[in-house]
Amino acid sequence: MGLAKPGSADNSAPRGHVPLDVEGYPVAPPELELQQVHIYVRHGERTPVGIRMAGPPANIPEHWMFCNTARQFRAAVASATAQEGLDMPFPALQTGPAAEELLARRVVERRDGSAAVGECLLGELTDVGRESTYHFGTSLRKLYVDRLNFLPDVVGSNDELYLRSTNMPRTIESLQQIVHGLYPMTKHAKDFVPLLRIRNGKDENLFGNTLACKRLEVLQIGFAHAAAAAWNSTLAPLDKKLSKYIGGNPIRLDGKPRASGILDTVRAAEAHGVKVPPEFKEKGVIDVIEKAVVTEWFAGEYTYEVRRLGMGPLLSDLSQKMQAKAEKGDADPTKILIHSTHDTCLAGVSNTLDIFDEKWPAFTAAITFELFKKREEPTAQGTSPWQSVLSLFGRSREPTEHYVRVRYQNQNKPLPLCAEEGKHLPGSPEFCTLAAFRERVKELTPDDWEAECAYVSVNKQKEREEAQAAASLVIAKP
Repeated sequence: MGLAKPGSADNSAPRGHVPLDVEGYPVAPPELELQQVHIYVRHGERTPVGIRMAGPPANIPEHWMFCNTARQFRAAVASATAQEGLDMPFPALQTGPAAEELLARRVVERRDGSAAVGECLLGELTDVGRESTYHFGTSLRKLYVDRLNFLPDVVGSNDELYLRSTNMPRTIESLQQIVHGLYPMTKHAKDFVPLLRIRNGKDENLFGNTLACKRLEVLQIGFAHAAAAAWNSTLAPLDKKLSKYIGGNPIRLDGKPRASGILDTVRAAEAHGVKVPPEFKEKGVIDVIEKAVVTEWFAGEYTYEVRRLGMGPLLSDLSQKMQAKAEKGDADPTKILIHSTHDTCLAGVSNTLDIFDEKWPAFTAAITFELFKKREEPTAQGTSPWQSVLSLFGRSREPTEHYVRVRYQNQNKPLPLCAEEGKHLPGSPEFCTLAAFRERVKELTPDDWEAECAYVSVNKQKEREEAQAAASLVIAKP
């Protein structure tokens, strides 16, 4: 897999991409000590997931030529051992210096059989996306290694960092770039190879898993229909300006193409410097489309059931890992956990925690959970003999206080669930007590996720109508 190199492209941030602000990062109060960092980052810039507005008068390209770096890669391949010829069901897979490598260059083949070097597949991470995710990694290094001295300069073990991606090429490749920026090869201990974790589809929780949770799928479909009923009349006045770009069709949430697809194409084009029709740059146009699409996709996260089934499993994982770190302290060596995921994850998590900004998440946008512990205050008289005796029984001190700070798009996000006195650091509402955070996450965690997700359709049409009616009570008319 090709990796972007520093200076290999324009370092200016494309529109829609928000770089990690290292200098503007607010250091925690001196009484708090950083213990662990959990990062959920959207993949870098990609091509649209479908072909839209490719013909005149919009003329947005059908073929996106932004994938040169991705096309050259090396891969380890299996080869027979020196005992080749023996009766072996499979040749041995070699690793290390003896392993063979396959050098190849991928190209996209078009329908007519022609192939163009540098062309991207639909939905593929581009060279722009590789550059931005690489710089996200270098910014993490500048912040947590250079500025805060929190992470080691050289990584030597996979116990020190946790790396995970959804099973999509664009998220896997984004994670590779981030790791390359955070810990380039020159900062690897001898023989260190980072492990990139990927779950099977049925076990995935880095987004609302409608594939494994049929009840969640029914609820989401209901919200999509309800959003269309509420918003299509508001989108209708845009037809005079925009229909000519989509084959004369009206622009609707459930139209052809869908409004979400139009927004996807426009955002991808702008991120790559591709010219879009001027009407899409008008604030009164793109903002209305974005609000409608955000409602269609994420309004369900305002309901308790969608929160439990959608983001409950992810938040439960996060909460358990932070609690383990709080209990074990230095015995748990993991300091940073990076998850490469999608826009639906960031919007879903922030909405579930009531901090969503109602905007579609940008490329390489990230939501970060930082775990802090309160430093122990030295006593003027030192340790008493009685404290020494109690320490033998593990009762020498009160439990250490721990706090969670959430940051999104370079901003602290105080959690409403921690607003009450006693649930946050006095004078600093952005530092939620771990206890209050875990209490809320427990409420959002299904006791039996599979059981709550189980769904057997009896009358699909009737059930979808009921789900839409319930969703309509949540979605307000624009």
